[in-house]
Amino acid sequence: MARLVIVALGLVALASAAEYVCTERAPLTSTRPRPSVDGGTSLFIGGKLTPWEGKVVDVLSPVYGEDGTQAVIGSLSAMDGGAATTAARAAAAAWDLGQGPWPQSSLKDRAAALGAYLDELEATARDAIIETLMWEIAKSEKDAAKEFDRTVAFARTVIATALEGDAAEPFGAWTGLGGVRGRVRRGPVGVALMLAPFNYPLNEMYAMMMPALLMGNCVILKLPAIGALAHVLTIEAIRKTLPPGVVNFVSGSGRATLPSVMASGVVDCLGFIGGSKGADALIQQHPRPHRLKVFSQLEGKNLGVVFADADLDAAADQIVLGALSYNGQRCTAIKLVVAHASVADALVAKLGARIDGLKRGLPWDAGVDVTPLPEPKKPAYLTELIADAVKHGAAVVNDRGGDTEGQLFHPALVYPVTAAMRLFHEEQFGPVVPVATYEDLGEVVETLKHSWNGQQAALFTEDPVAAAPLVDALSTIVGRVNVNMQCARGPDAFPFSGRRSSAMGTMSVTEALKAFSVETLIAVNDDAKGAAFGDALGDVANFLKPTK
Repeated sequence: MARLVIVALGLVALASAAEYVCTERAPLTSTRPRPSVDGGTSLFIGGKLTPWEGKVVDVLSPVYGEDGTQAVIGSLSAMDGGAATTAARAAAAAWDLGQGPWPQSSLKDRAAALGAYLDELEATARDAIIETLMWEIAKSEKDAAKEFDRTVAFARTVIATALEGDAAEPFGAWTGLGGVRGRVRRGPVGVALMLAPFNYPLNEMYAMMMPALLMGNCVILKLPAIGALAHVLTIEAIRKTLPPGVVNFVSGSGRATLPSVMASGVVDCLGFIGGSKGADALIQQHPRPHRLKVFSQLEGKNLGVVFADADLDAAADQIVLGALSYNGQRCTAIKLVVAHASVADALVAKLGARIDGLKRGLPWDAGVDVTPLPEPKKPAYLTELIADAVKHGAAVVNDRGGDTEGQLFHPALVYPVTAAMRLFHEEQFGPVVPVATYEDLGEVVETLKHSWNGQQAALFTEDPVAAAPLVDALSTIVGRVNVNMQCARGPDAFPFSGRRSSAMGTMSVTEALKAFSVETLIAVNDDAKGAAFGDALGDVANFLKPTK
């Protein structure tokens, strides 16, 4: 097994072996009472739970029971194309080409209904959702609670922002210009199909769903293959507070369900958080893609650049936090570290010490940092990436790096990584931290120029003058440049954007409202008669009714 050995002075020396072999240990087990979420015996379509007699799959946890097998924590209906199309038609019926009760209701009324939904969700489902997130995606108890609470807080902020913005210029008043007196409002797009990934199944979905619903759209939620049970637990709150057909669920294989949904042509808007290949395939299946409004947040191979003058301790803290929070299973994670050759060995030593100090265990263990991976094939994929890097001259430099205990994958620090290795280019989306070196910033710029990534970068330096050229270069490549801090999405008031294969559209409180709506202008003559008519119309038309 090839390793780099970190010696007392912080230097590293290559081991002679050229093959990588991980050490496999027995999986972590737990006797904690497991949830049992029934998502397999019925379908949630058109506001009703309809019995499902088709294929049902067990939902397995990455946590193992005492018998040595992965715990079964629920079931999910494996819908086919026909069932999925039924869900699409239910959403289309609720939309009714823009004439349904939901799109025709006022923004104020929709905001009240969604507020009631959030109240019901917090009161009746919070604890169950947090427990299910721990079991299904192995998110720590702290992070699972944070996901739920942040999701609800984001949704409430979206509602408040929409109401406040709707009452302000140019939406809240009539404006006269060039003989026309007009009032601008935001209207819905139509039926929205939404897909979100396993790592933040609630938060990422609601970052799209809540703005879309608030704007008057009707939605089809394609539940993630992993992370779907949290959504199953929301059904009763949806039924209690929202009109039938406004929210519909599709579960099962995307390849089995979504082609027929897209081919039906009823989808007006696609909200997609995941891989670019999946997004491209769905767009191409729509019969009228020119009519499809697309919002997407996709892959990221975010770069962390460490300058020669960087505070290495501060940089190491931020890199470990940015690269390994929730096991590195975040699109915003730092996926490749590039350090100046003069400080690379010292940085690697500091990174290794911090990584080895991370606590590994089960999601409910106090202070746990590293938990099992929910994707069944991910440990094998990460092992494959590391083996390729070792084959081309790198090594794992930290203790237990790459070892496994069932689905738990011990974080691996891999150094020195070069462009000849897959780990340099592919998004690992897991607890592997590759470190490469550079001599001149021109090398970094050249790498960025030819990268598919367009999400973020993090720079670590004490010299603004030295940082400026790279900031300028990155300003046309990525959507966010972080200086002396990890890559991140929040705060939600800031734009979360991307370029290239990393995004189409911007996620933030205000931008999400724009992404799932269309500006509509109501115009009258700019004279006394027109003004009087406009004011009278505003008192009776739901579209124009004031929100405050």
